[in-house]
Amino acid sequence: MKPYLISLLMGAIAGVLYYALQIQSPAPPIIALLGLLGMLIGEQVVPAVRRKMAGEPLTAAWFHTECVPKITGAPPAPEKTSER
Repeated sequence: MKPYLISLLMGAIAGVLYYALQIQSPAPPIIALLGLLGMLIGEQVVPAVRRKMAGEPLTAAWFHTECVPKITGAPPAPEKTSER
């Protein structure tokens, strides 16, 4: 979480500097950002197809543990171990 906050803060500082210097921000248009999101989602199609071709089910739990961290950039949740 800390790297995201630092990134957001640095972006805000850059925005203030751009405004103070009256320079237009070089930020990409929304269409480019949507294209990047599409690429991240598209990368998850191949593992899903491979899993389906192997005869394994495509479950919400699998999607949540395998795909969501790669799309959102969040670290995968630690595996739960039973203590006995």
